[in-house]
Amino acid sequence: MIEQQPTTVVSLTDAAIGKLTELTREETNPAIGLRVYVYSGGCSGFRYGMMLEDAPTPEDRVLDVSGIKVYVDGQSVDLLSGSQIDYVDTLMGAGFTVNNPNAVAACGCGSSFRTADDGGAPKGCAH
Repeated sequence: MIEQQPTTVVSLTDAAIGKLTELTREETNPAIGLRVYVYSGGCSGFRYGMMLEDAPTPEDRVLDVSGIKVYVDGQSVDLLSGSQIDYVDTLMGAGFTVNNPNAVAACGCGSSFRTADDGGAPKGCAH
């Protein structure tokens, strides 16, 4: 079931919506969506992951964010709650970023974080 109301799990900036629309423009699969997840790792304890996904799994929370399907697994929902996904394009590089209000610390590499409740198991900052 797709939630149609604005979600408090994740939001997308206009730049992220534009880039995702561009990336999926040629897709014929109506279920194509952005999978956003959190996994253990990184120097701060958790890392973000994102990828285009053909369909949700039974464990996913399926969100409709400004016309973009977003799939978030049940274990990642609480860690991502209130997060905003942006797309930035700078001289240093381009990519999606997560602005997460649950993160109390982040690594210098920008792809790992720690929450107040659970810091995970910090590891090296290898990309």
